[in-house]
Amino acid sequence: MTSGAERITAVLGPTNTGKTYLAIERMLGHASGMIGFPLRLLARENYDRIAGLRGAHRVALVTGEEKIIPPHASWWVCTVESMPLDRSVGFLAVDEVQLAGDAERGHIFTDRILHARGRDETMFLGADTARPILRRLVPSIEVIQRPRFSTLSYAGPKKLTRLPRRTAVVAFSANDVYEIADLVRRQRGGAAVVLGALSPRARNAQVGLYQAGEVDYMVATDAIGMGLNMDLDHVAFARLSKFDGRGPRRLTAAEIAQIAGRAGRHMNDGSFGTTDGADPLDPELVEAVENHRFDPLKSVFWRNTNLSFRSLSDLLRSLDRPAEQPYLMRKRDADDHTALQALARDPEIAARAERPDRLRLLWEVCQIPDFRKIMTDAHTRLLGQIYGHLSGPAESLPTDWVSGHVARLDRTEGDIDTLVQRIAHIRTWTYISHRPDWLADAQHWQERARAIEDKLSDALHERLTQRFVDRRSSVLSKRLKDADTLAAAVNAEGDVLVEGHYVGRLEGLAFRPDASATGDEARALAAAARRVLPGEIARRIGQLESDADHAFAFDADGRIVWSGTPVARLAPGRDALSPQIEPIANDFLSGHLRQRIQARLGRWLGQRVANVFKPLFETDAAELTGPARGLAFQIAEGLGSIPAAAAAAQVSALGPADRKALARLGIKLGMTAIYHPALVKPAAIALRAQLWAAHRGIRPTVPPAAGRISVAVDEAVPEGFYAAIGFQVLGGRAIRVDMVERLAAIARRLAAQGPFAATGEILAAAACKPGEIAPVLAALGYRAAVAESGTTFVPVKRARVRRIGPRRAGGGAAAAQADSPFAALRVKFGTRSGR
Repeated sequence: MTSGAERITAVLGPTNTGKTYLAIERMLGHASGMIGFPLRLLARENYDRIAGLRGAHRVALVTGEEKIIPPHASWWVCTVESMPLDRSVGFLAVDEVQLAGDAERGHIFTDRILHARGRDETMFLGADTARPILRRLVPSIEVIQRPRFSTLSYAGPKKLTRLPRRTAVVAFSANDVYEIADLVRRQRGGAAVVLGALSPRARNAQVGLYQAGEVDYMVATDAIGMGLNMDLDHVAFARLSKFDGRGPRRLTAAEIAQIAGRAGRHMNDGSFGTTDGADPLDPELVEAVENHRFDPLKSVFWRNTNLSFRSLSDLLRSLDRPAEQPYLMRKRDADDHTALQALARDPEIAARAERPDRLRLLWEVCQIPDFRKIMTDAHTRLLGQIYGHLSGPAESLPTDWVSGHVARLDRTEGDIDTLVQRIAHIRTWTYISHRPDWLADAQHWQERARAIEDKLSDALHERLTQRFVDRRSSVLSKRLKDADTLAAAVNAEGDVLVEGHYVGRLEGLAFRPDASATGDEARALAAAARRVLPGEIARRIGQLESDADHAFAFDADGRIVWSGTPVARLAPGRDALSPQIEPIANDFLSGHLRQRIQARLGRWLGQRVANVFKPLFETDAAELTGPARGLAFQIAEGLGSIPAAAAAAQVSALGPADRKALARLGIKLGMTAIYHPALVKPAAIALRAQLWAAHRGIRPTVPPAAGRISVAVDEAVPEGFYAAIGFQVLGGRAIRVDMVERLAAIARRLAAQGPFAATGEILAAAACKPGEIAPVLAALGYRAAVAESGTTFVPVKRARVRRIGPRRAGGGAAAAQADSPFAALRVKFGTRSGR
């Protein structure tokens, strides 16, 4: 103040200049004060702050929907519309006065600039664009320029999926916001959502989600451009046009600056730009935003406040009164004015409003806001009903009638848009409840409406979070940043839970992340798993080491499974009986852990091979001569069986003693094959298939089912497979070698008596149907003779078997000794020959 006169100042500047902080500090320096904010949310936020500084008993809150008025309040925090200007205070301030140029609410701000004053000091806060018009409206005003605390710079366009963390993406319709938020959820784990239609409680909850770090992105309308102070580093515009109530239009530079200015708070610099869905910003516009230079307000909206209540027509004429100054634009389509015009056309209402007091009441009813912003006949009808009750004999709203309207809104089911509309409707009733002269028990209805709004707001926050936030990803990301340890558990089914959220499954020793996770969410899950699983995997390896051999087996793909879960696979080794063991690739297995797995599975496999191939080991341990030893080597290479033709030279070199020694060891010297009978049993066949495939480095082929002695040849199986598992291919069928010997013996016996038919004995030995036997017998040297009496078989050529006498085997057996599979087995698995 100067010379004891009222001081009027304007504190102007861009966002983040400390204007509000200064005004509150100045207000608290006076014995009494009042400050008007453009949003109920801002009023509540600053009320809480001031009440914390000076005590709630000294601070009042006055908005259209909330009134907290202690008996001896010194400082009043209000929305601009609700400022009680009949109350004398030492200091008065109005925030965001540039909104006098807003088509919807500008006339309210203009009225406050013209008429709202503190006894000692008045302060107007806003953008520098308001300076010329303020000087016109208040010639004596003193202007104080405030520079921005931090730098705001243009970062150019970025893809939506490449935006930095702590970014707000701005669009201008609910549908656009929802679409973008859905994309951010899929790609980056989630986003908080801020719309102008949200209640303050729901909006605060969404902002709290962002501020707490549970999400790193926000998707919002221009509702964030005013009063929401957040830790934003970047603002990205997904759209550069908006619908202003009349039609779509481009954003002005000042509007872009107001929104972009949310980035970089206090001394932290911020940036702004566009997404790839928006047009690039013009260089001139970028320069204006970065340097805070905008076209000044040349005119503001105004409406006559000196209203006449002599008659309805006089009231309408006074509302239509034009301004005397050219820079004041008459507000033509305010909601209350539109509602009055509609109700004035109702003859009954017009008749009731003939008296000035009833007309003033009608005007007050018309000022009940339509928070749904639809201004349909439904809202007009509600206003008409309210006026009918208030102007009737009772002069109040019937309790049952109010109860019915309010009860219909006390429901939390429905989607996001349904809850938004329901909250908007209950806010209208909250406003009405703060007219104590209209209701029998106003306090009850204030509490009831507030409780319903809070319940609906919480439900809305929950719906928004469910749809647009992956709570799992957001919680894990926050905990990974803030905590040294994470609460983790693996249940009996192998589900991995971190901080109570499912992140994947631990199958044996391998972690399978949740397949539904993508992008940042998948990375968060992997990071959480890396923090919590090493200890569990080490514990499981200890369990693997202590488990008995029956816990291990092979699966159809040749992998070694532990308690039903694959943990390793076989790889080629020195020979078929000595494969390598390779643990399945796993990010959580260190070299030491891999060695422990290999050692335990090596012991299991060595014992398994030693048990199944016991006849081979007994043969290796026996005292055999050179020819018998060489034949034993060949049988071992064949994993227990070889075609007789392949060993003809070795067999011919055997003496009677050799043959007796081999017979005692169980080796069958057949006409078609030489084999160990025990090694053509199902368990041996299955292991032979695994070892042969591992040695060749191919995926195992499933052998014939246990008990099957004959199958149709599958042309897709690898060459050599049937021989490797103890089967011989005859005429399109693979028959187990011991059964081939039996079949050949039966055929020889029958053929000795002359042509023979395919008897049941022959079909049983070959395990095939009558129509399948001819090619099989042909492969054994019998041709079919077809006659009217039936088909018979005769030998193609009766040849004598010329026996070759014993002879020395030379050095071949000795050489085989050093390369024997048994030598490799003894080295790899620790088995001994016993010699």
